[in-house]
Amino acid sequence: MEFFLNSILPMLLYIVAIVLIIVLIVVGIKLIKILDKVDKIADNINEKVDTFNGALRVLKNASDGIASITDTVVFSVTSAISKIFGTLKKNNDKEELEDE
Repeated sequence: MEFFLNSILPMLLYIVAIVLIIVLIVVGIKLIKILDKVDKIADNINEKVDTFNGALRVLKNASDGIASITDTVVFSVTSAISKIFGTLKKNNDKEELEDE
């Protein structure tokens, strides 16, 4: 029993430790390869998003231009309508004052 504890058990522990270290090294290398693939995929996605952002920027500028033109037209129309109704109201007030 003492022979087993003094000589064979430490050798078994060393062998198990060496196998465990080798397995950890292999797993570490595989993880590094996986991380490289993930990094390439992330770079590819970033390139595609940048291209898509350019197209969205063009659409945003176009919609801003259309919105400003629409705002100008709406402001002009409302100003014209308010002037027309303002003069009609003034005319009605003058007629009411003259009738009295």
